[in-house]
Amino acid sequence: MTPLVLLPGMMCDARLYRPQIAALSGRIAIHLAPITEHDTVEALAEGILKNAPSRFAMAGLSMGGIVAMEVYRQAPDRVERLALLDTNPRAELDEVKQRREPQIEKVRAGGLHDVMRDELKPNYLANGPLRQDVLDTCMKMALDLGADVFERQSRALQKRPDQQETLKSVNVPTLILMGREDRLCPVDRHELMQSLIEGSTFEIIEGAGHLPTLEQPDAVNAAFKTWLDIQ
Repeated sequence: MTPLVLLPGMMCDARLYRPQIAALSGRIAIHLAPITEHDTVEALAEGILKNAPSRFAMAGLSMGGIVAMEVYRQAPDRVERLALLDTNPRAELDEVKQRREPQIEKVRAGGLHDVMRDELKPNYLANGPLRQDVLDTCMKMALDLGADVFERQSRALQKRPDQQETLKSVNVPTLILMGREDRLCPVDRHELMQSLIEGSTFEIIEGAGHLPTLEQPDAVNAAFKTWLDIQ
């Protein structure tokens, strides 16, 4: 079976996909591709392709989805299946680019914990029994990755290319998935992606926000199994 490459979101690592890795690892080879070493989406995608299997299925959430689109743009012949979760195919708006600057300055001054606590993670999640556990996991991931990764990833997002033309060229089985209460990447972004990728499947996960892999893992696991054609 084709290996699965997982791309985490900004300031996230393998823990973002812990439930999916646990559910699927006995049935498919899984590779976690970090997106931490470069400050452009293009260079991040090149690094993934250097280390990925020759052909693979690929899933990316949020920034991971943004990088996944660029991976597909650079090497469409190597991607057999594509999943785009809680993400956005458009270039970053100028107002969002500008909002990143004070965040970067705070983080440089030692304020990563405060930036993650006050400005980012509370906006991500739905209310539910797992909310605090997920927030705690997000904080641990971010602090483990550190300030330099925050700045590089922020710069990569600021400079990212629009990928709408790339999505028009996608011709592999594609899952578009989002949490119903995702305020960071709302439903219209996902409807746009579905309209651009002929034959794609769009699934909305109830009771989840921006991180459905952790908020509603059973529902995401079921969607992944269908997408990967795993019984």
